[in-house]
Amino acid sequence: MLRRHFHDLPAQARQAITDKAGPVHAARTADGGLNSGIAAFIDTDHGPVLVKGIPTDHPQAPTQRRETAINPYLPRACPRLYWHIETAGWDLLGYEVLQGRHADYAPGSADLPLVATAIMELQEIAAPADIAIKAAEQRWAVYAPPGAADLFAGGALLHTDLAPQNVLVDDRAHVIDWAWPTRGAAWIDPAILILRLLEAGHTLAEADTFACRFPFWRTAPAEAVKAFAAANATAWEEIANADRTPWKAAMARHAAVFLAHVPTDPSRRQARRV
Repeated sequence: MLRRHFHDLPAQARQAITDKAGPVHAARTADGGLNSGIAAFIDTDHGPVLVKGIPTDHPQAPTQRRETAINPYLPRACPRLYWHIETAGWDLLGYEVLQGRHADYAPGSADLPLVATAIMELQEIAAPADIAIKAAEQRWAVYAPPGAADLFAGGALLHTDLAPQNVLVDDRAHVIDWAWPTRGAAWIDPAILILRLLEAGHTLAEADTFACRFPFWRTAPAEAVKAFAAANATAWEEIANADRTPWKAAMARHAAVFLAHVPTDPSRRQARRV
């Protein structure tokens, strides 16, 4: 998506932000948030604010509206949404600024226990019934083996994109960027995290051992885990074939390894609990 800077916004949109946040003294375009038309840190009389925005007619605008709707249900470790504005052809969000850095998922990183604590909090949150978010059995249906997608059903609120860029660390870990909230089985987020640990250099055994910190992963049905590994491998293969960016090709390889060697015996996963 074409990245714009704060001062590229229409004057009406900038005024609406000022009305919410107070006078803007400086603005700096964020390095991340590449799925947003604008992602900028602004300095105001009341402190810093992260402004994320997307044109209201953009195909991804509904994604940002879902992110808006889900925010009140997230644990306190996630950044708070201050305001939501639609004006001058823009959908704009004002977020609390967290003074952290992206998590380090490398083997032995001191960030890993903090990441585990944050994800453990999420594991206990039920998906709100009054928000129209996609169900896991719908989201991965096209990729799952025939008749297997229903194995992904559940009532947990899932993040589904636990890349280290979506976790900020200070004295604790904060899960950010809720563009793809999903309702499903609670073990799905740990399964997704395993691929990111492989990406960071863990062996599959090490990644599985880390995931065994989460009770829902330790007790996940073997058939469901295998089916999800297959669905994830197919999805990443499709992504990599459409865009040969090296990291996407690497994720497709990791997903294939996970599928080939996924530990589907719950007793083995329980034996590895930490």
